[in-house]
Amino acid sequence: MGNNIKIIAQNKKARHDYFIDDTYEAGIVLTGTEVKSIRLGKVNLKDSYAEIRDGEVFVQNMHISPYDKGNIFNTDPLRSRKLLLNRREINKLLGYLQEKGYTLIPLKIYLKNGLVKLELAAARGKKLYDKRADIAKRDAQREIERNFRDRQRM
Repeated sequence: MGNNIKIIAQNKKARHDYFIDDTYEAGIVLTGTEVKSIRLGKVNLKDSYAEIRDGEVFVQNMHISPYDKGNIFNTDPLRSRKLLLNRREINKLLGYLQEKGYTLIPLKIYLKNGLVKLELAAARGKKLYDKRADIAKRDAQREIERNFRDRQRM
């Protein structure tokens, strides 16, 4: 059986705002109603980040909407959730965090063989001029492709 991956949500702004250096796949400790909400795609990674406390990694500000039929089992949508990584990966992430300018950003949340996984990135914040350079490069690439297409039509 292959890896059945179904992407539920992505943090598109992360690649715009940060240089991604390293990515890790982590499991998340969730309640049953949270899993049901995620399967319905009711999750938002927009302002989320991860931090390391007492040798464990927690994701903060990840919004999982309460499950409609969850009643008393629903939890706080913004609660801090533990990420499941092995010790070697956590130590590597700690090394990144001790360097100046690094932060842990969730890139996407997906289902892999029925389990909810989160892709976590060690990232450095981009300065305004870096973002402008990226936009200029993307525009130039589009222009080249447009000219190429126009030439092909003639």
